Amino acid sequence: MVSMLLVPISASAADITRLPNPSPAPGSYGLEVTKRQPPPTTTASIAAPANGTAYSTSPITVSGSCTNDLLVEVYDNGALVGAINCQNSTYSIQVSLFTGTNDINATQFDDLDQASPDSNHISVTYNNADFQAFGTLVTLTSDYGRRAASPGADLTWPLLLSGGTGPYAVSVDWGDGKPVELKSQPLSGQFSVDHAYAQSGIYHVVVKVADTNGVSAFLQLVAVANGTPTAGSTVGTSGGGSTGTVTKVLWLPTAVGLVLLLPTYWLGRRSELVSLHRKLEHDVASYQNEESIEQSAAKAATETPEPVENLEGEDAEKS
Repeated sequence: MVSMLLVPISASAADITRLPNPSPAPGSYGLEVTKRQPPPTTTASIAAPANGTAYSTSPITVSGSCTNDLLVEVYDNGALVGAINCQNSTYSIQVSLFTGTNDINATQFDDLDQASPDSNHISVTYNNADFQAFGTLVTLTSDYGRRAASPGADLTWPLLLSGGTGPYAVSVDWGDGKPVELKSQPLSGQFSVDHAYAQSGIYHVVVKVADTNGVSAFLQLVAVANGTPTAGSTVGTSGGGSTGTVTKVLWLPTAVGLVLLLPTYWLGRRSELVSLHRKLEHDVASYQNEESIEQSAAKAATETPEPVENLEGEDAEKS
């Protein structure tokens, strides 16, 4: 939980506990995949809001230019406050503000999560009336601006909720046209939301949280359902630069592993049996050929030669 004074202060990423990396589920094994591509070198830019702007409401809209199909993540005081895919070389996203000074910048990521250089930084001020009334601010963030899962499988998103007074009302719009998901979160801290997409594609996810006093927080993210994207969806590409390497481990359930391993084992055994069968046919043919030669030789050795007539004696008698 983030503890805050009853006067406007500036929040930073250090005030937020980082989420741990998820561990593989029991009964699963790791499949290591390596893909190489250059990291993006172009930077995003922030055109709005203007540097030095003061706000009394939140969220606000942050917009600017970017590289097509890259993921744009917006950071406020070092904490992730939103993510969106770049389309038509521009982006526009709503982000929640911290009370007091907010140092905002944007970073682009390719599909291997390789980061571009940071954008320009802007500083805005948020004079929060809710903070003055209730003495606490609700913040919602995550270590993941983008998460992926196969269609039909649960996509789980770890979130971190800080401040405010529980219980909290949580709403999640998964961006696929299905009804907004509503749930209650009794206490602040780490929690997760999950969803299964029916079709491959890239979806904009919007998470909203409100505490018992009506103080709210807002977080926009990007979800990916693996496979060929549907019409209108985009996929990540890279900019220029030296080639980078990213290795990922995909944890698969044992049952899936067996499904993959059994056909491989059967094909391997079948190939081995075919090879043995061919070798056996060759050996049998060689053996039969040698046996035929030996039988011919034995037959020739045992046959009795026909008698030769004494032509000389017959000639003598005739004479």
